[in-house]
Amino acid sequence: MKAAVVVANEDVRYQEAEEPQVKPGWVKIKVKASGICGSDIPRVLNHGVHFYPIVLGHEFSGDVTEVGEGVKRIQPGQRVTAAPLLPCMKCDDCQNGNFSLCRHYSFIGSRQQGSNADYVLVPEENTVPFDPSISYEQGAMFEPATVALHGLYQNDYQGGQYVAVLGGGTVGMFTMQWAKIFGSRKVVVFDISPERLELAKRLGADQVIDTRSENFMEEAFAVTGGKGYGYVFETAGQTPTMHMAFELAANKSHVCFIGTPHVDLSFTPAQWENMNRKEFKLTGSWMSYSSPFPGKEWELTAQYYASGQLKFDPALVYRKIPMSQAQEAFQLYKTPGLVKGKILLVNED
Repeated sequence: MKAAVVVANEDVRYQEAEEPQVKPGWVKIKVKASGICGSDIPRVLNHGVHFYPIVLGHEFSGDVTEVGEGVKRIQPGQRVTAAPLLPCMKCDDCQNGNFSLCRHYSFIGSRQQGSNADYVLVPEENTVPFDPSISYEQGAMFEPATVALHGLYQNDYQGGQYVAVLGGGTVGMFTMQWAKIFGSRKVVVFDISPERLELAKRLGADQVIDTRSENFMEEAFAVTGGKGYGYVFETAGQTPTMHMAFELAANKSHVCFIGTPHVDLSFTPAQWENMNRKEFKLTGSWMSYSSPFPGKEWELTAQYYASGQLKFDPALVYRKIPMSQAQEAFQLYKTPGLVKGKILLVNED
């Protein structure tokens, strides 16, 4: 088969690769679309892979072409995505259903060969069928949607309150939608990009706030009558938005950091004291799994995609690029701020 193989730092080559052979309990998928995740960028551009050569890709969709011995739930011809985590299933965390916290895991597309190829192999239990009415492009975005929903569960989310979503990227857009689906009073998306704020409105945000404005914090508190937000979700992983989360939180609020920071982060005593004085609860969120594996996050994404309540907008995709041009696709990320949305690598047949 052909695959986009990372052979060295900043060197992705579309070349012949060994086609995976189905084995007992596993499913072979012909890949239609494979998304570039933010975690893939340093793997290619900053010596971030576990080994060379490696085929990346863990946000994907395609068609089942073959199933291994013992597979009963999945049939050839089904349109599917798959959860990329391969937990050990034996450690205390796995036994308690906390698969995201497994320390002995493997992972499709980083620790073993991934979906930036013609075919990918996954275990039956990881395979998630979805309705044929859902496009392959949308199917490749299951994983960020499940990451967003996992954040809601981590933050003990309940409806009826004001919700702030900090960051209008892919995960932020899905976080906003899940908050609405489960009954928010009002969801407000904060970002610096007019295009992303406009997309947030199209996807159902009750209000959007451009944080480049000098008075954006006054505008934000005016929405809540000065009380602040009962739920705050930081999805950008940026220092300003992480500071902002502490400011926007209401008394007894729930604050969740879904975004991953990439630089040192510090708070002034006054900034940190918000948590003491407001007695808000701060938590993190990592990946997207629950029991029974892979979890309700994946089941509900399939359900709400199919019903149309979880919306997909073409603007969530920055560009669709042939798999053969994966090297060029990764080079786009070297220009800060250029890529707004998801890049999908697509196999053309």
